[in-house]
Amino acid sequence: MTRLNVILLLVLLVSSVYLVRVSYDSRRLFAELHRAQNEARVLETEHERLKAEKQTQATPLRIEKTARDKLAMRSATPAITQYVTQPRAGSGVAQ
Repeated sequence: MTRLNVILLLVLLVSSVYLVRVSYDSRRLFAELHRAQNEARVLETEHERLKAEKQTQATPLRIEKTARDKLAMRSATPAITQYVTQPRAGSGVAQ
């Protein structure tokens, strides 16, 4: 009978240690999940901010201003347009 009690006591100790270990892992994983959700929320907010900034930067007026200021571009008019024509097949240099 005492042998059975000792075995049951050992089983009880092992199961209690296992229960403590599982509880600890559960709390640790829950905290990690909470941190990951917070990080996902922060990244989603940053993504939305960057999308809004991209839309602001890509307006036609801003693009035109940048082209004029930084690239020294100007609007094409018929006065400054150069037309390139393709030479005809028969009008080339004689071989």
